[in-house]
Amino acid sequence: MVDLAGIARGIIKADIDGVREMVQMAIDEGLEIQTILKEGLVSGMSVVGEKFESGEFFLPEMTAASRAMKEGLNLLGPLLKRVDEKNTGIVILGTIKGDVHDIGKGIVGTMLEGGGFMVTDIGVDVEPYKFVEAAKERNADIIGVSALLTTTMVGMKKVVELGREAGITARVMIGGASFTAEDAEEIGADGYAPDAPASVREAKKLVGHRG
Repeated sequence: MVDLAGIARGIIKADIDGVREMVQMAIDEGLEIQTILKEGLVSGMSVVGEKFESGEFFLPEMTAASRAMKEGLNLLGPLLKRVDEKNTGIVILGTIKGDVHDIGKGIVGTMLEGGGFMVTDIGVDVEPYKFVEAAKERNADIIGVSALLTTTMVGMKKVVELGREAGITARVMIGGASFTAEDAEEIGADGYAPDAPASVREAKKLVGHRG
């Protein structure tokens, strides 16, 4: 019998091969997909998030753990789509025009998926209107706009403005190490997350799912 705590430990240690093998074994043994996800992958990534926020882990550890979690999600993904359980929400995620930073966005996407969100990553250096188009196509609950460069705030604000003009209901959440909650308020965004663990909490808050 696969030890789900072992999967969680594999995430914390960033043991990509170990996580892949244990998740496959859990699937082969017929464990519930949501159980593998929540008690294995999400449980481990939650610990990683706590260690990151406390200063015990840094970006390299977070990135490595995120890759391990992605391996597990790649195996569970096709099966999760067959599970008749409402997802937490739909997120459009991208890095705004003028910025090509991808690592932080990738970690955020992985953690949001682990939190039950369906994530569509539209890439980097993305024009503001493309965020809104994608949100309309996917009937998204949240538009996540990522960037590291403060010069991109104008583009972030444009996403907010275009979303309102289009009449979409998706809430706009911005994130990036260079930004603050005050910046989010200034451009009219609905939410702000300084890092990946915070993005899951903020996204759940925005769609009305506390916890």
